[in-house]
Amino acid sequence: MATTTTTKKRLETGHNAELAGIFHQMASCYRYLGAKQRFRVIAYDNASRTLNGLKDDISTYAADVKTLDKLHGVGESIASKILEYLQTGHVATFEQLKHRVPPGLLPLMDINGFGPATVKTLHRKLGISNQEEMISAIESGRLERLKGFGPKRIDNMRKGLKLFAGQHARMLLWEAMHIGNAILKEVLAIPGIKKAGLAGSLRRRKETIGDIDIVATAGKKDWKKIIGQFISLPGVERVLAGGETKASILLERNKAQVDLRLVTDREYGSALLYFTGCREHNIALRTWAKGQGWKLNEYGVFDAETDKWLAGATEEEIYQLFGMHFIPPELREERGEIDMARKGLLPRLIETKDIRGDMHVHSTWSDGTAEISEIAEYIRKSYPGYEYVVITDHSPSQRVARGLTPQEFGRQFAEIDKLNAKLGLPFVRRGVEVDILPDGSLDLSDHLLQQFDWVLASVHSNLNQDNTDRLLKACENPLVCCIGHPSGRLIGKRESYPVDWEKLIAGAVRTGTALEINSQPERLDIPDVVAKEAAAKGVMLAIGTDSHAINQFDFMTMGVSVARRGWCTKENILNTFPWKEIERFRSSKRSR
Repeated sequence: MATTTTTKKRLETGHNAELAGIFHQMASCYRYLGAKQRFRVIAYDNASRTLNGLKDDISTYAADVKTLDKLHGVGESIASKILEYLQTGHVATFEQLKHRVPPGLLPLMDINGFGPATVKTLHRKLGISNQEEMISAIESGRLERLKGFGPKRIDNMRKGLKLFAGQHARMLLWEAMHIGNAILKEVLAIPGIKKAGLAGSLRRRKETIGDIDIVATAGKKDWKKIIGQFISLPGVERVLAGGETKASILLERNKAQVDLRLVTDREYGSALLYFTGCREHNIALRTWAKGQGWKLNEYGVFDAETDKWLAGATEEEIYQLFGMHFIPPELREERGEIDMARKGLLPRLIETKDIRGDMHVHSTWSDGTAEISEIAEYIRKSYPGYEYVVITDHSPSQRVARGLTPQEFGRQFAEIDKLNAKLGLPFVRRGVEVDILPDGSLDLSDHLLQQFDWVLASVHSNLNQDNTDRLLKACENPLVCCIGHPSGRLIGKRESYPVDWEKLIAGAVRTGTALEINSQPERLDIPDVVAKEAAAKGVMLAIGTDSHAINQFDFMTMGVSVARRGWCTKENILNTFPWKEIERFRSSKRSR
């Protein structure tokens, strides 16, 4: 019965993602068809963002066209297509567009280095209709004969294809967490399972995940039956392996591989330890244990001479035997954590519950899908520990994101002040994500920037050049509180632009500027290794979800994971403090 309920839930919650994908592809089709279709492109892109941002399934809004009309970015025409999809499972207009635009070209338009005009040119002149043909044309040198396709451009296209292929072989952490937790819940519901937990790179919270590992304990008499039920779970496309103690399945969703390992009660902790740490960490830990006269493997800790079992039921008892502090899974990367654990010097890592507010949020004033009042109401209800939220809509240069003019910011201030008066406390803070222009200047005047509670400065253009000096110049501005998503990367889509991290960190220390940990699953920017270095040098970090929709505030857990992998404590993160401390930080920066 439990399995049936879970299956139904998956089908319901799948509407938003599937329909958003269709609308995104329709927008791509219209881009391909030319500039005359630009308003349709905007409409379908907006509808796609709205669907991805809904907390509830679109079917709950679908009483009629008028109900759907109330959703941001959904007009009567798109509302009718939503109803059509919910009733028939397809959108006739999209099926017609497929006859005008080769479907194999649509994914290419999402790859960095490609675009509708490029893809259309290559289809027309070389007959390229899909990714495989594109790769073949690049590698065979056919593009080099075309005007406008020089070595640098072709190299960027090659890099984009490589990033795209690499990302499709792995899952983003956010997606892997959702899939992993859903499968773990199913495993725990199998009769005979005593306990189970996620392991591997997912438990370490790496930014991308290859496959999902689950370790479970049960009586040996139940193992065969458990394996049988595991490989028969709903959503399984193919069984890759089904042995006595291990099974591997491939899920229909995203073709994710899930491995289940069954162990006895006394082996559970050692198996979890073994299958969580990276290879280098495990080797270092086993080498250290060997030096103490012990043998460590996935079955437990044993005396090397007598083979007597010493520990292994829990990870805690293994660390206790070793005389070490417990090493959090996120730190098990062989970056000095074993030595620090022996000395009792591991930091007490930040936790999600330490967060007091979100420092990077977009509303319908720019490219978000929720009104400021809706954002405030949702956060106060869903995150009772939050004391503030910073609205950071875009500045004028971001035309594609509907960046605000100075006059519009003035009207936004009035709306925020009115809302706070209604709430009876200054819950919503005035913020901005101001553009850092190519020369390092900002696209808003200092006079206006002084009126914000929080100024986040970000690079959104010239993403192929070294932007170190540009970021440093922004740090030098006393009104800039924080540098947003400093590397500019989009995992699997766009590499970081070159940044001299040593210089940027030194500049942040010198000027008292914070660096952002952007929690968007495709960004996770700054990367964990940079977060660790920055925090060690005394740079304050601010975690923001960069939310553009109500359902993205949970991304905060992603930013916290980056901070934990960067060895950060709550003292390293600005938004673990009350707003009064953030004001003090801002005043200190301005006084410099």
